[in-house]
Amino acid sequence: MSSFFDSELVRKEMTEIQELQEEVYGSVFNFPQMDREEQADHIEILIELLDKQRVLYTRMSLSDDPAAKKMKENIQQSAVMMGMPKDVDMGNVFNNMEKMIDIMKQQVDNSS
Repeated sequence: MSSFFDSELVRKEMTEIQELQEEVYGSVFNFPQMDREEQADHIEILIELLDKQRVLYTRMSLSDDPAAKKMKENIQQSAVMMGMPKDVDMGNVFNNMEKMIDIMKQQVDNSS
């Protein structure tokens, strides 16, 4: 039986997510000092990262693979450790993150 994480597509997506996370984390504290174009680029990376995370989480949610279920459970536990309710709906978390990114984008677009 093939594991969820044996899939070439899943491994590729996880690698891309990790690379995007490293890029975001490496520059997040410099965001206020970035010029408008750099901020817009940073936001585009955030959007791409969130989209990829949402897709991977959805794939894990649909999988019967025990490893995928365990990773999904770990993500939910991490959300609780960050202060979210124990029964948090990760779909709502992704939607709220998307709204926050949209607000950031609007602020950057409106700044001169």
